[in-house]
Order: sequence, then C-alpha cells, then structure tokens
Amino acid sequence: MSVDFGAYLGKVTHSVAVLERDGKPARGVTLERDFKTTLEDLWDAITNPERLPRWFLPVSGELKHGGHYQLEGNAGGTITECTAPRSLALTWEFGGGVSWVEVTLTPLDEQSSHLKLVHICPLDEEFWPTYGPGATGVGWDLGLVGLAVHLESEGGERFDEEALTKTADGRAFITALSHNWGEAAVEAGDNEQEARLAAEKTAAFYSGE
Repeated sequence: MSVDFGAYLGKVTHSVAVLERDGKPARGVTLERDFKTTLEDLWDAITNPERLPRWFLPVSGELKHGGHYQLEGNAGGTITECTAPRSLALTWEFGGGVSWVEVTLTPLDEQSSHLKLVHICPLDEEFWPTYGPGATGVGWDLGLVGLAVHLESEGGERFDEEALTKTADGRAFITALSHNWGEAAVEAGDNEQEARLAAEKTAAFYSGE
C-alpha cells in the first residue's frame, strides 16, 4: 500500500524529558497523537495479537498483566500494567538492555482518541550522544504511521515500509522526523550542535545510508 508520507508530518508531538530511573539518569522520549477512532478500537488495535501484525509486529506470549510478551525479531519483556482501555506499561528488553514503555489512551469524543507513548531509556554515555532521542523516537514514529494507516484504511491495510528507504518522499520523511527529535533534544537541554549532528546520524541510519 502506497502512503503519502507528507500527510503524516506534524501529526505527532515530540518531546524529551530528563529523568531518573532506578536512581540512574534516563530520558523520556514522548510521542502524542490523535486518532479518529473510538477509545475501545484504539485499545484493541494496540493490544489484540491478531491486529498487531497488521501495523506493527507479530507478538506471542501471555498478553496480560504480569505476563511475558515477545515481538517477532525484536524486543520482549514483562507487561507491568494493563488497564483496559486506558493504560499499558511494559519492560522493553532488547540486545541485553532494558528500557520501559508506557502508553496512555484518552477519549477526545465519541469518535476520536488521544495516544501518549513514553519510552524511558537509560542515558548511555555513547549511544545517546551519537543518535539522541531519534534512535528510539523515529522507530515509534513509523509505528504510529502504520497504526494510522491501519485505522484509516477500510481493510486495515499495512503500508509498504520499504517505500521509506526506496523513495525520495520516504527518505525525506525520515529526515524530517529525525530533525524533529533533534529539536526536541535541544529543548530538553542537550547541546544544540551535538543534538543536530545526532539527528543527521539517525536519519542516515533509518534511511539505510
């Protein structure tokens, strides 16, 4: 399915917070977006194992509070909170590291809902200066595009992710998202020059350059 990526620019609010987690420095990478669907449908889209592969990744495990989940070829972890249809929290365990994801859903009216996703990442002395929040944030941005396409299309179709790196529009979209995260890092207090250089490196990474 082809996607007009430009139509999705500006749909997500990006922010970065300086935090501590377990007594150690961390960063909260936050994305917020409105969707034109009911609270119940949005909750089902992000928690139903039959729908998740249609916009994100196949998932297995015990998908309930205290259960362990595993995303195919990606992260796994423990579901630490699952309060339908409002909030979901889990550990994000990948590559030997642990971070934390918190999702909150809020109804706006009978046919629209707001999603807030916070990914809390330990402040790595090498990784963060190199890539900044975009390394985590851009991946979630692309996930939210997939979710939007899924919710907007009649058949719940999945967009062609290869178009991101194979088309000029897709690469421009990735670059714009990366720059947005660079600006969010600057607003959070990161060094301006370093944050923007990290954004360029993130854009290159996601573009396959």
